[in-house]
Amino acid sequence: MKLRDYQIQISTDACEVLQRKKLVCLFMEVRTGKTLTAFEIANKFGANKILFITKIKAFDNIIKDSKHFNFEVTVINRESLHKIETNDFDLIIIDEVHGYASYPKPSKYHKDIKKRFGSLPMILLSGTPTPESYSQYYHIFNLSNYTPFTETNFYKWADKYVDIQKRYLGYAQVNDYSNARKKDFWHLIRYYIFTFTQEQAGFTSSVNEIILEVEMQPITYKIIDKLKKDLIVQNKQRQVILADTGAKLMQKHHQLSSGTCKFEDGSSKVIDYSKAMFIKEKFKNKKIGIFYKFVEEYNALKHIFREELTNDLNEFNTTNKSIALQIVSGREGISLKEADCLVFYNIDFSAVSYWQARDRLTTMERLENTVYWIFAKNGIEHEIYKTVLKKKNYTLSIYEGASNTNKDNSQTKKRRLALR
Repeated sequence: MKLRDYQIQISTDACEVLQRKKLVCLFMEVRTGKTLTAFEIANKFGANKILFITKIKAFDNIIKDSKHFNFEVTVINRESLHKIETNDFDLIIIDEVHGYASYPKPSKYHKDIKKRFGSLPMILLSGTPTPESYSQYYHIFNLSNYTPFTETNFYKWADKYVDIQKRYLGYAQVNDYSNARKKDFWHLIRYYIFTFTQEQAGFTSSVNEIILEVEMQPITYKIIDKLKKDLIVQNKQRQVILADTGAKLMQKHHQLSSGTCKFEDGSSKVIDYSKAMFIKEKFKNKKIGIFYKFVEEYNALKHIFREELTNDLNEFNTTNKSIALQIVSGREGISLKEADCLVFYNIDFSAVSYWQARDRLTTMERLENTVYWIFAKNGIEHEIYKTVLKKKNYTLSIYEGASNTNKDNSQTKKRRLALR
């Protein structure tokens, strides 16, 4: 194994930060080699035992990469952290750290990690650290007891750095903490952060996004219209679709736009196979990667594709079958480079899902990635797409000026001075 020049340089500088401050962030774009760079930092740091928290689908690649180094790595997903009976690690690496950045209150997983491992030196990894709001920076850094933020909780931090606004959620008025003033706290965290882009790494591929519309069955539009009008729909089997709040109406509209629904009794069903049939016909004789959101969407795809579709990555890589993955579970830590293109059966509200999932095709050699969004004609997906795109700056701003950050010796000197 031979590391790239930029991985060596970043690992050298980042190791110095880790030694000084016990905390460093690799916010590097997908496919630029965050994992190997993190392992090289750990190697230079002198770690013997490492805890690596990531998603299950990424286990195989991480274990494979770790074999190039002379330290012991325990790889686990956050849902299984309770199985770790010891804190006897020299270092903790947290992959896809944006998954711990919910606010204003920290998530259960955030609390677990901070309580058990907050005193350990940490390397935090993400290609999309703050996809929803700059307010996410607080809990990212607060995973560590060595955070540069001195405020003891998010609310105190928000009083200082957030333009707090009021908004209505259903019938209640709540505080909106999303408008954080990054310029006011950036000086506290900037030198903990190392960035690197695909362009800097030599990737020349571009992502082409194409929206295709599907005319759904009349019954789908009829149910949506009735639900908007009456906020309740009941079928002959007395199964009920209830939308008694604004949030539930949006969720049900979202499900129905792709031809599925979930009833109040917990059951669900496919009511319209139009999208699945469209995808099968449109991408005939192509090997594709399909992302879906709701469980019944996979059932619709499987019903139409039958044996031509799998949800197993190994089977996808070794056969001519296409693959269907749920957006959240499949958006990170895997490669779908064997696919001719990516097809989104539905779209998620999450900006993380947008940025991470659409990049699953990217390789150094691939010049062009094509992503197809399959939206229902007059469906809600168009509005969700617009909402997600409005969040672009939260993700892209981390890479502004990245071309100078990791090559200029003056930056290294400034970092050393700032972190003393």
